[in-house]
Amino acid sequence: MKSLIILGDGMADEPVPELDGKTPLQVADTPAMNWIAREGRTGLFETIAADVPTGSAVANLSVLGYDPRTNFNGRGVLEAASLGIVLAEDDLAMRVNLINVTDGRITSHSAGHISDEEAKPLIHAAAVHFKKWDIQIHQGLSYRHVLILPKGNPALICTPPHDYVGEKVVDRLIQAESESANPTADLLNRMIAESMELLKNHPINHKRMDASKLPANCLWPWSPGRKPVMRTFQELYGIRGAAISAVDLIKGLASYAGMDVIHVDGATGLYDTNYEGKADAALKALKDHDFVYVHVEAPDEAGHEKDLRLKIRCIEDLDKRLIQRILNGLGNQLDETIISVLPDHPTPVSSGTHTRDPIPVAIRHPGQTPDSVMTYDEVSVKNGALGMLKGDMFIHLALGITD
Repeated sequence: MKSLIILGDGMADEPVPELDGKTPLQVADTPAMNWIAREGRTGLFETIAADVPTGSAVANLSVLGYDPRTNFNGRGVLEAASLGIVLAEDDLAMRVNLINVTDGRITSHSAGHISDEEAKPLIHAAAVHFKKWDIQIHQGLSYRHVLILPKGNPALICTPPHDYVGEKVVDRLIQAESESANPTADLLNRMIAESMELLKNHPINHKRMDASKLPANCLWPWSPGRKPVMRTFQELYGIRGAAISAVDLIKGLASYAGMDVIHVDGATGLYDTNYEGKADAALKALKDHDFVYVHVEAPDEAGHEKDLRLKIRCIEDLDKRLIQRILNGLGNQLDETIISVLPDHPTPVSSGTHTRDPIPVAIRHPGQTPDSVMTYDEVSVKNGALGMLKGDMFIHLALGITD
């Protein structure tokens, strides 16, 4: 039996007044997700417990069955792995965003979703400049990049910029959790300040401003950690897995989990991602893998932007252009494949930030009797047969593992 998990990042939401108290999932036209719910079993899944951070890394670790309390060492280490960066045991890895700061406030966590082409010279300039500080900066995609500080102390309190848009920079600078981490916090805060001086007059930012775009005028480091030790899917379950995503975080997590990371041309992590290409890559990967994990970032980014209509569009594109294409492409293999659909966490358009509310799950396992739920959304699945899933309960169901 093959297994396929399709994850719409941040797809879940809260009741929206503009939608007469319904969620984007409830109003979106999603026949493929509804089919999985109708032909399968549904429920809720606590991906972010009360004692862990409300981030995508934690949530996706939970979806894959890893305990974030022991396996989460920050986004930076995961994104470093996706870039092929080999960390020393005492390296500090952090995610570093290109952001926009205007009048001393965080205006955009993504510098207006800066393109890869525009980000490249900015990151190159920063990498050259801060090399003398013994800070290594590596280019990722768009606004998402990686910072490595040899022998840096990870005992830091950092601000995810997407959660604090509109707030003052001085109120969200890095703090040390212990006295021994003060030198690291001080160095990184000086880097933030100097990056604004370095980037404000860069030709790329002048071009962006001339085009009425936000300049990417600040480097913002967050989510510190050191190299984790994780058991692979082969070690845990004896299966070969593959992951398809545009996001370095997911690619790095998949690498540590021993999964093959499959590149798809045109996969952007935004609303314009190559849904069809991801679907075709998933169908191909299922031929020689036991398990395929398809991650789509677009709904989460729409949620962060507080763009209700775009979020609904992203959900519908995921359904029609990716999920339905996979269902059609499986053909006779449909009854030999366990198919699961879920988000990792909610990203409500009202707040633009992640929340820890349980997320809706639908699992279609061939041969199992469906429950009575007919549609896939946050409300309907509360009546599902799966109840409330926690820990590794979901991954065991998604992989067809019986204890």
